[in-house]
Amino acid sequence: MPEQLKDLIAKAVKEILRENKLTSNDMLIEIETPKDTKFGDFSINVAMKLARILKKSPVEIAELIKGLLLAKFRDLEIAGKIKKVEVKRPGFINIFLSDVALYDVLRAISKDTEGFARNNLGEGKKVLIEFVSANPTGPLSIAHARQAAVGDSLANIMNFCGFDVSREYYINDEGNQIKNLGLSLQARYMEILGKTVDFPEDGYKGKYLYELAEKLVQSVGERYANDESLQAVEFFSDYAAGQILEQINEELELFGVNFDSWYSQKRQITPDKISAALNDLKSKGYIYEKDGATWFKSTQFNDDKDRVIIKSNGLMTYLSPDIAYHRVKFKRGFDRLINIWGPDHHGYINRLKAAVCALGHSPEDLSILIIQLATLSRGGKPVVMSTRAGEYITLGELMREVGKDAARFFFLMRRCDSQLEFDLELAKKHSMENPVYYVQYAHARISGIRKLFNELAGNGKLGVIKEPLEAARLCELVEDESFLLIRKLNSFPDILKNCAECLDPQGLSTYLRELAGDFHAFYNKYRIYSEGKENIEKSLARFFLIDCVGRVIGLGLRLMRVEAPQEM
Repeated sequence: MPEQLKDLIAKAVKEILRENKLTSNDMLIEIETPKDTKFGDFSINVAMKLARILKKSPVEIAELIKGLLLAKFRDLEIAGKIKKVEVKRPGFINIFLSDVALYDVLRAISKDTEGFARNNLGEGKKVLIEFVSANPTGPLSIAHARQAAVGDSLANIMNFCGFDVSREYYINDEGNQIKNLGLSLQARYMEILGKTVDFPEDGYKGKYLYELAEKLVQSVGERYANDESLQAVEFFSDYAAGQILEQINEELELFGVNFDSWYSQKRQITPDKISAALNDLKSKGYIYEKDGATWFKSTQFNDDKDRVIIKSNGLMTYLSPDIAYHRVKFKRGFDRLINIWGPDHHGYINRLKAAVCALGHSPEDLSILIIQLATLSRGGKPVVMSTRAGEYITLGELMREVGKDAARFFFLMRRCDSQLEFDLELAKKHSMENPVYYVQYAHARISGIRKLFNELAGNGKLGVIKEPLEAARLCELVEDESFLLIRKLNSFPDILKNCAECLDPQGLSTYLRELAGDFHAFYNKYRIYSEGKENIEKSLARFFLIDCVGRVIGLGLRLMRVEAPQEM
């Protein structure tokens, strides 16, 4: 329906422009779904865009478009699906669907739920979402867990919306942090062997390093007890990073996150790839020498200052391998890159986007999402966390306490750019206070009703039918609450499209909570099944409606990778 309306409105706009001897243009036609049903099922603001061009009031233009639409509706099948078209100041065109059109929404959902909700926004474009990418120096924190929930759910939604999405974890497995990790493990190893050592000033102090050191002693004994060479430090670094990365992978899989590729900086961003990237920039005139250092002219691409890529001492900055990594991403055939980072990387956005532009790509080809921090509370009191001291709740501990479903759902309840407070006690409650329980219970309740109706059909209590949905006469749905539910279902495709366009899955969690709320209200007010032959048609129609609600909730939860239980 929205696409048909867009086409008709575009034709009406061209006709009005032509009559006013103005050049026709491809003006973007936007159709919104109003939150308040008194403004219709669809609302169009194109008249306000045309006001300056036509030098007429938006209301006058809206009335012209309304007249042309009504004339076109008469000749099309769409006519029977429109109840009325009205113009509201300052120039909105509001379109109200007929009952027939709303019933058709239910039939479409029942016939093919995924087909009803799916769109081709992505047109098959290859997208690489790089997320989590935590340094392999310790277990995943709550911040990484939130990034994992957002990245994985966004990938699911974008795939559903016609993009060809791949998930990638970038392993930052070299540099000072990996060296410090190796020195920290070496110190714990020596301690277990009874030797007195100085712990590194910037070392990692978590309990996990003791466990790794104990495991290492069991494996190699005292082989490195007296070895303080660089090779020994490299051994400890590689061992610790490798073991921690295995643990990260295991936790992410339990969290429902599986990556298509794990990309190692140490093994795959080789010196020749870095040189190729920098030479590419140099050939285009974006590299210069100053004060013994090598600089990138990032100010030519809206950065606030040029950036050093090779220091005067010959060492590379972090930007050099990152430029090479993103050049490789595009060389691998991806049309669009999405990076999901923590707030400590905010200042890094402009320089990397500048590098992508300098490599010959559009600024829109790289999107960088900053996921704000999540804080934990228990009983109304904040849970103190310190990464360096190793005193923080890990993703694994969080899942053991509240479960995967609650963890994923709670992480998606706020916009990416907003801080999130995770209430541990609320997440564990098996009550309607708990948002994920509230949604899952709606699905389980509907599944129970579906089972009941199938049993009633089998026992002949619904008449001589094999399938309850086949016999439903939807004209029996006349209550305001029924149409409220149908309109909410009708907005589901727009919700998914908006999540994909805005690169934020939070809208889906909000939608599911609202849909579950509308269902629970309907269920508490009306009986779905009433005994007696005189009530069969009404019962079947209401079952058809809530069955569609269950299908949409189930699909929404699946896209969030949260279980849709059959019973609770």
